[in-house]
Amino acid sequence: MGKIGLIARREFNERVRKKSFIITTILMPLFFVGIMVLMVWIMTRQSDTVREIAVVDRSGMIAPRLTNEGTIKYLPSDRSFEELRDEGTSDGLFGILVIGENIMDDPRVQLYTYESSTVTIEESITSQIRKIVEDEKLKTYNIDNLDQILRDVDTPISIQTKEITSSGETRDSSSVLSMAAAYIFGILIYMFVFMYGNMVMQGVIEEKSNKVLEVMVSSVRPFQLMMGKIIGIATVAITQLLIWVVFIALVGGAAINYFAGDAIDAAAAMNMAEGGMPVNVDPDAIDQAALLSRLTDMRYLLTMTLSFIVYFIGGYLLYAAMFAAVGSAVDNEKDTQNLQLPITIPLILAFIVMISAMQDPHSQMAVWFSMIPFTSPIIMMARIPYGVPSWEIALSIGLLYATFIGMVWLAGKVYRVGIFMYGKKPTFAELFKWIRYKY
Repeated sequence: MGKIGLIARREFNERVRKKSFIITTILMPLFFVGIMVLMVWIMTRQSDTVREIAVVDRSGMIAPRLTNEGTIKYLPSDRSFEELRDEGTSDGLFGILVIGENIMDDPRVQLYTYESSTVTIEESITSQIRKIVEDEKLKTYNIDNLDQILRDVDTPISIQTKEITSSGETRDSSSVLSMAAAYIFGILIYMFVFMYGNMVMQGVIEEKSNKVLEVMVSSVRPFQLMMGKIIGIATVAITQLLIWVVFIALVGGAAINYFAGDAIDAAAAMNMAEGGMPVNVDPDAIDQAALLSRLTDMRYLLTMTLSFIVYFIGGYLLYAAMFAAVGSAVDNEKDTQNLQLPITIPLILAFIVMISAMQDPHSQMAVWFSMIPFTSPIIMMARIPYGVPSWEIALSIGLLYATFIGMVWLAGKVYRVGIFMYGKKPTFAELFKWIRYKY
C-alpha cells in the first residue's frame, strides 16, 4: 500500500500542477454557466425576419380575422393561388396559405412555402384558425355573452405537489427539478467516467511508449503501478469536482437570493397557510416556491451530492481498471478503438436507458439497469432525484464496488502482460489467454 500511495501521490502532483488542470478547473464551471445562458438567450431571442404569408381564403371568414403574430404577417388576397404562386417570389412572399370553402366541416388547410417552414410558424397558423373555427361553431348555439362566459370559465390550474415520506410527513416536491437533476447528474457521470477513464488509458500508453514502465516495474509490482495510477487520477477528479461543487453552491445561492424574491414570499405564505395552498399567491410564484424549497433542502442537497460522489468514484474505478488494461495492451492510441468497444457500449446503453428512467424511474427496466454495475452509476443517478428505497441504493452500491474489485483482478492480469508487449495489437482471444496465465 505504501508503494501504491507513492505512485498515487506522484500522479496527483504531476496532474494538479499542470496549467491545463488549473485552467480547466476555473473555466469549466464558467463554460457550463455560459452554455446555459446562451441556450436561454437563443430560446428567447426573436427573429427579426418578417415572413409574409398571402392568404387565399375560399371560405371568406378566416382571412379577415387572422392577426399578425411575432414576425409572421398575413396578407389576405383576392388573387387565385396560381397567380400568387407565379408571382410570389418577386413579391417577396414566404408562402401562400390556402383555406378551403368548407373549413367548418373539413378543417384542413394547405401552406405552400418558398423556403422550409418551421414548427413555430405552423403552430401559429393552426392555433389561430382553430380558435376562429371553434368560435364560429359556438355561435351556432346562440348563447348570449358567449365571450364573457368563456373568459369567466377560463381557470388556469396550478398544482402543488407534495411527497409523503416513510415517516408520514409531507415535503415539497418538484418534478421539474427532479427531471433536471436526473438529466444533469446522469450526463455528468457519463462524461466524467469516460473522460477520466481515458486519462488513465492515455497515461499508460504514454509511459509504455517512453519505456518508463520498464524502469518503474523494477521497483514495484505491475498491479501496484496500475492501482496507483487509478487512485492518483481519482484524487485529481475528486479535487476538481469538489472545487466545482463549492463554486456552484456559492453562485447558485447568490442567484437564488437575487432572482427568487417572489418565490421566497410564496414559500413563506405556503408554510404559514394551514390546510392547503394560499389563495392570494401567484400560481407561478407557487411553482417557483416548490422548486426553491427543494433547492434549499439540505437533506436533499446532501443526498444528491453524496450519491453523486459515491457513484462517480465507483463508476470511475470500475471503468478506469478496464481502460488501464486496454492502455497496457496497445502501443498507441489508434490501436485502442476495437478494444474500447466493449467498454463504451455499456456507457452508451446506460445513457439511452437514462432517458426512459427519467420518465418512469420505478419501471422494471430502470430498476434492473440501476443494479447492473456497468450501468448503475448513470441510471441510479437518474432515479435518485425521484426517490429510491434505501435498500436498492445499498444493493446497487455493493454490487458496483464488488464488481470493481473483480474487474481490478482481471485487469491486473492483462496489465501484467500487456505492459511488456510491443509491436503487436492483441486480439480478444489473446487477452483472455493473458487472464488465464498463472503467476
